[in-house]
Amino acid sequence: MSDTPRIAFLASNTEAAQFARAAMVARYGDHAPEEADVLCPLGGDGFMLQTLHRHGALGRPVFGMKLGTVGFLMNQYREDDGELPARLAVAEPANLRPLEMLALTESGTTTGSLAYNDVSLLRQTRQAAHIGVDLNGQERVAELIGDGVLVATPAGSTAYNYSAHGPILPLGSHTIALTPLAPYRPRRWRGAILKADTEVRFRVLDPYKRPVSVTADSHETRDVVEVTIRESRERRVTLLFDPEHNLEDRILSEQFMF
Repeated sequence: MSDTPRIAFLASNTEAAQFARAAMVARYGDHAPEEADVLCPLGGDGFMLQTLHRHGALGRPVFGMKLGTVGFLMNQYREDDGELPARLAVAEPANLRPLEMLALTESGTTTGSLAYNDVSLLRQTRQAAHIGVDLNGQERVAELIGDGVLVATPAGSTAYNYSAHGPILPLGSHTIALTPLAPYRPRRWRGAILKADTEVRFRVLDPYKRPVSVTADSHETRDVVEVTIRESRERRVTLLFDPEHNLEDRILSEQFMF
């Protein structure tokens, strides 16, 4: 990256983020994402995920700064510090591959989406979901009864997955987490850690009486009957972090917080 990189500043709708963007643009100029060397989203983790979904195909590295309520994927925002190019020059990369989700609905339509954090299936009514789980075409759980089930990337393993008592996965481990949500049966099953290239298929066993929705990050599809998930082989994004706040150390630290 050059000493004076072209930066695209993107901001969430909050007043603080919009004010920060104006200050950064005044100091460093403004470039469209397609013309920039690096993207700089200003907000929280939700806005970071939104940026990755909108601009991830460009292949630009992303250096986020926290101006939201949650910022696990973000660096600290330093007001008007004048040192952003220097921070970018020494930033440490974290390469992430999203999950590809393909869902079939009751009406026969299919919908696809990417997920940088997780793909989750959830019951739509008060009745528990009944879901079959296949891995690489082989049935592994004949009938999971509970609120639902999710698959998480290493970056997303510290989010919803962790709240559901799923494992935290190290970056670069080439694994994904399969975690049941409030399982009733099998009562003692707590999920699994899978190789990242595993194809996971969920079959909704009683979709009319017990409807289920699927959410890939923030994109929801309702009334699904089958969902297939695999790690993307083609899409990869690079997040940049200050050396003292790199993502790998954060994920490790999460496992020792009491």
